[in-house]
Amino acid sequence: MSLKLNPDKLYFIPLGGSEEFGCNFNLYGTKGKWLIMDCGMGFADHRMPLVDIVLPKPDFIEQFKNDIVGLVITHAHEDHIGAAPYLWPRLQCPVFCTPFTAEVMRRKLRDFPQSKKMPVTEIGPEKPLDLGPFHLEFVGITHSVPENVSTAIHTDSGIVLHTGDWNLDPNPQLGKATNQKEFKEIGKKGVLAYIGDSTNAQVPGRTPSEQEVEDGLTLVFSEQEKMICVTTFSSNIGRIISIARAAEKAGRSVGVIGRSLHNMIGAARECGFLNDIPDFVDEGNFDRIARDNIVLIVTGSQGEARAALSRISRGEFSGVKLQKGDTVVFSSRDIPGNEKDINAVKNALTASGIKVLTEKSAGHRIHVSGHPCQGELKDMMAWARPKIAVPVHGERMMTQAHAALAKECGVPHVIVPNNGSVIELDPENPRIIDHVETGFLGVEPQRLMDSDSQAITARRKLQYTGVVFITVPMDGQGNVNEGLIEISSLGVEDKESENESKLYDDIREEIMGTVDDVDSHDIENNHIVSEEIRIVVRRMLTHRYGFKPNVVVHLMRV
Repeated sequence: MSLKLNPDKLYFIPLGGSEEFGCNFNLYGTKGKWLIMDCGMGFADHRMPLVDIVLPKPDFIEQFKNDIVGLVITHAHEDHIGAAPYLWPRLQCPVFCTPFTAEVMRRKLRDFPQSKKMPVTEIGPEKPLDLGPFHLEFVGITHSVPENVSTAIHTDSGIVLHTGDWNLDPNPQLGKATNQKEFKEIGKKGVLAYIGDSTNAQVPGRTPSEQEVEDGLTLVFSEQEKMICVTTFSSNIGRIISIARAAEKAGRSVGVIGRSLHNMIGAARECGFLNDIPDFVDEGNFDRIARDNIVLIVTGSQGEARAALSRISRGEFSGVKLQKGDTVVFSSRDIPGNEKDINAVKNALTASGIKVLTEKSAGHRIHVSGHPCQGELKDMMAWARPKIAVPVHGERMMTQAHAALAKECGVPHVIVPNNGSVIELDPENPRIIDHVETGFLGVEPQRLMDSDSQAITARRKLQYTGVVFITVPMDGQGNVNEGLIEISSLGVEDKESENESKLYDDIREEIMGTVDDVDSHDIENNHIVSEEIRIVVRRMLTHRYGFKPNVVVHLMRV
């Protein structure tokens, strides 16, 4: 598309993450150059059959790839880093992240030979970065993953505080508590715009500390008599530490199941974050430990079909079999849109006599969010004192709540974006001046698929309408032998039903009548004849069932 921007102005364009959870992909543009902040993936829903994860479409920024000065990954959560190995070949830009995030990225790249040349440079609070015309200053801030940073982006137009994900945990399992003085110093310099995390903007109060989770899990573990499985986000290294310490206090060993967990734990050990945590039990040695003496950390907190917990719940995981009286602890939150899949796993476990404990049912605190509630958001806005607030990272009801809170805090200008909004960050008159095309790419085993592709659209229709396949043999004069017409269907008529033969007879009758009515000038045109048959048969099926099945006609000249 043709987008005309004033090179002397500063623009912010979210291409993902401002209408949903996941797919965070944010652009800053000025002086003809572009800075990308984060490049994350998200979970697919029912609108993309056979697709598990989605990526933000990079089409808009790809056309300016020679002007991209860099991609900064603020932390190692999948919704901020997960799309980078897939999309880097289309961006071809330098990548910058903290040492732990860089280690996670390097491990990911082993599975992406097409991105093996990605240049990854380590940054951090002690390493400001000049990417002209952007000067970046990084500030460490607590979150549920190591070495998370907020970024002060200095430009000729002013300073933008891009918070990334954060909370204000006073007693984090990893690293130091957030130093509010650093944010106050940035605020004193004058913050033009605050681009902030909206996840918990509807939640009053403050986010509890991770230390409370360790205490709660210790109590939960002490109350269980048999095997315990705990599922959480693989990248939540602080939670893994909480689980390990709670298990040690309960006199239990810890095992780990799931590739993503092993990768994250390996990266954490490589960076020295688990030095005081005992080695975990090797997966091949689980059977050497009494069932009542082990805690297993497993992937699958979001009900992912191929994750360890889902396979265990279906009895399809060869390494571990849960038994009646065992306990599964969901030390996580349900990401909106995943509830159905998560409940399917919980129901399967419960039906097998396995106790399922969640944040609501455990009786103790077993999960805290990595994101700021209203009290912390107010603190951040008081420290930064921005002229403009742009809530991102969340669904619309969350960004709207964040916007209302910003106004309550006295921020002069508040803009709630959609994905693709082109926001001019003018200190006097900030506004949305245009929109660019956005969307998603679905990840299949061998390719990436546009969410709007004909293949995805066809799959979606088949979920709801079924399909009828018709093969019609016709000679050059337009004659059809009714007995040779082949018909099959999926999702339209029950194969066991006697009505199927009646349905097919009725379809044949409609076909014969349609062919008889085709004009003699058109009878030799395969497209016209096929389309006439398709329309008539579909109309008949719609009248019969009340919905519109797909109809596919193959016309064969014999």
